[in-house]
Amino acid sequence: MIDPITRGIVVAVDGSPSSTAAVEWAARDADLHNVPLKVVHVIAPLTYVAEGWSAFPAEVYSQAQEKEAVRILELAHKVAVESAAPDRASQVTSEVLHEPIVPGLVDLSKTAGLVVVGCRGEGGVAGALLGSVSSGLVHHAHCPVAVIHNEEPTPQPSQAPIVVGVDGSPTSELATEIAFDEASRRGVELVALHAWTDMGPLEFPRINWAPIEWRNYKEQEEEVLSERLSGHRDRYPDVAVRTVVVSDRPAQRLLEQAEHAQLVVVGSHGRGGFAGMLLGSVARAVVHSARVPVIVARDTNV
Repeated sequence: MIDPITRGIVVAVDGSPSSTAAVEWAARDADLHNVPLKVVHVIAPLTYVAEGWSAFPAEVYSQAQEKEAVRILELAHKVAVESAAPDRASQVTSEVLHEPIVPGLVDLSKTAGLVVVGCRGEGGVAGALLGSVSSGLVHHAHCPVAVIHNEEPTPQPSQAPIVVGVDGSPTSELATEIAFDEASRRGVELVALHAWTDMGPLEFPRINWAPIEWRNYKEQEEEVLSERLSGHRDRYPDVAVRTVVVSDRPAQRLLEQAEHAQLVVVGSHGRGGFAGMLLGSVARAVVHSARVPVIVARDTNV
C-alpha cells in the first residue's frame, strides 16, 4: 500500500495544552506509519528589548529563552516517548531551531511527510479558533498539516470513522489517499462525502424541480464519486467505505460528520479554487470549527 507519510512526521511544540495534545497524536500516528517523529521547538530571534528593560542584557534574556526551550522540548520529548510504542523510543528525536517560527516550520515541511501542530499555542487569545502558527502552516506548508483541536477533548471511540471530503480536485485526491491510508492503518470505516453543488436544499431554481431531477442528479453524482474512489478502493481493499452525496454546503456537512469521527481530511483548496489559492473556504471552515483532528492535504506540486 502507498503511504503518503513515508518521509516522517514533525510536531511543533510550545508548552501549551494544545501542543501537548499534538505531540500525543503525532506519536501515535508515527507508530501507525512506522516513521520517525521529530519534536521541534522554534525560538524566534530577539528583535527588540521592551521599554524599561534596557538594563536587562540581551544575552541574559537569550540564555533564559534557551533554558525555557530546553525545558519545553524535554517535556514534549517525554510525552512523545510515553505515547509511542515501547520499541519506538529511538525513532523520536527533538530539536531547537533559532529562526522565525512560521518560516522555520514551513522550511521543515519541505522534507516532512506531515507536520502536526496544536490549534492554538501559548499566548493565544482565549476563544480564538486557530493560532497564528497553525494558520500559517495550513496556508503555506509544503506537505499535509494536521491541526489538533482536542486540548479539552470529547473522546471518540477508537473505532470512530475517518471522514474525507471528495470533490475531484488535485488536493482532494491527495486527501482521499491520506484518508484511505489512515483508515486502513486504524482499521476503521471511511466516510467519503461529496457535495455536488453548494446550493442548499431550499435553493433549487423552481418549486417543482427537486423531486425527480434531484434523484437523477444524485444518481449521476454517486456514480462520479464511485469512479473517484475506485482506484483507492483497489489499493485499500480492507477499508469499508460509506459514501454520502449531498446537494448542500460541503463545510457544514463535513462538520456534521466530524461530530462522530476521529479524524477529518480535506484538500487545501477544492474545485472552485483559483490557481495560487492558499486555502479554500471549505478547508478554512473545517480546520477552524472541527473539534477533532483535521489533516489539510497540502501539496505545492498540485
